[in-house]
Amino acid sequence: MRFWRRKANAIQPQRISTKQLELETAKEMLAEIFHARPEDVEDMIQGRLMQRSCRQEYEEERLWPASFCLGES
Repeated sequence: MRFWRRKANAIQPQRISTKQLELETAKEMLAEIFHARPEDVEDMIQGRLMQRSCRQEYEEERLWPASFCLGES
């Protein structure tokens, strides 16, 4: 009986952030919707993040410079 009591006291509950829980839930939903494995869902998410970062870099390159010079003054 003592062994059980010691083991129960040794287990500590883990704190999980709500954002982490939301992310895991979203991954599970995507896996169900697309009939995909969790690894495939992770690849999908990473691909979208890469697309987003590439698009932001492209848009930043298209912006006009903050200042420019027409000629020597």
